[in-house]
Amino acid sequence: MTTSSGPLHGLKVIEMAGLAPGPFAAMMLADMGAQVLRIDRPDPAPRAMPQRFYFTDRNRRSIAVDLKSPEGVALVQRLVGGADALIEGFRPGVMERLGLGPEPCLALNPRLVYGRMTGWGQDGPMAMAPGHDINYIALSGALEAIGEAGRPPVLPLNLVGDFGGGGMYLAFGIACALIEAARSGQGQVVDAAMVDGAASLMTYFHGYRAGGKWPGRGRSVTGGGSPFYAVYETKDGKYISVGSAEPKFYAELLRQTGLDQAGLPDRNDPAHWPVIRERLEGVFRTRTRDEWCAQLETSETCFAPVLDMQEAAAHPHNVARGTFIEVDGLLQPAPAPRFSRTPATTPTAGVEPGVDLAAALEGWGLQAGEIQALAQAGTVA
Repeated sequence: MTTSSGPLHGLKVIEMAGLAPGPFAAMMLADMGAQVLRIDRPDPAPRAMPQRFYFTDRNRRSIAVDLKSPEGVALVQRLVGGADALIEGFRPGVMERLGLGPEPCLALNPRLVYGRMTGWGQDGPMAMAPGHDINYIALSGALEAIGEAGRPPVLPLNLVGDFGGGGMYLAFGIACALIEAARSGQGQVVDAAMVDGAASLMTYFHGYRAGGKWPGRGRSVTGGGSPFYAVYETKDGKYISVGSAEPKFYAELLRQTGLDQAGLPDRNDPAHWPVIRERLEGVFRTRTRDEWCAQLETSETCFAPVLDMQEAAAHPHNVARGTFIEVDGLLQPAPAPRFSRTPATTPTAGVEPGVDLAAALEGWGLQAGEIQALAQAGTVA
């Protein structure tokens, strides 16, 4: 169930079961070899799908602990004593009320990295307010920037808040704190807020705004305004992407599509972009997506077809790199990034809550008799 290689092999992490960003951060650490133990509730809420389809739960074991009992809290405290890091994603104050907040945990284990995942952060006027990805990226300024000019912003799935600004920043923060703890011998709290992470992802664009070069939603080169960095429909109703931002790539795009640059207006003037876009739209609709792939995929135009998830897994480039893998017959993205000397092993499927009780606790130093007594008392299920 645990990986036997990877750059984080040997690290032990406690994950308090939660939603989206917390499990994603735990997956990232587990993919890289960390031994992650998920603490589930004895009576978890019903889920929309069978456990095997929750890919972000891969590569770790689970025990179900009654955290309403003193014995359950004592068990988690004991596990914390042998952990390098802890991940929790409750609202501020919940872990403190359970007796598992940073203060008692760091008293038990001064080297512990205590990772906290929330939407609004541990403090601030909105810290206790409920919310979801859409709300966090809205307040961060990221949502307003995505979409077409003159139309409402477009939701980028929950990639920017939950997974990018949330789970990835939490995993990065934990990795940073672990490196520092190796030098100082002291752990610390990592306050990862999705509103902070989403704002951080916008750093590049804030530079353009500060320099007076941000044109607004749907009007920037990479935001859907330009005709040379855009998505086009093909003859068969599918789509291709063109990223010919630099002049040399743009010139090659025109050559490949048969358009005469001399007959087109200056691309450097955004006022001319609608005319250029209309010409390109007409050309790309003359062939199917696969026909354009045959012509442009290896050209100097910065081109790729727009693929759905199944098509992406079958594309020759992704197949050659092993970008997608099968785990128990189910196709999913492979661990990333890649390491030359300590590669991650093939993931194992996520497990039902509590299914690994004996093996998991033995791996954290408990004896068989102790585990049996905890089960008989109903502390673990």
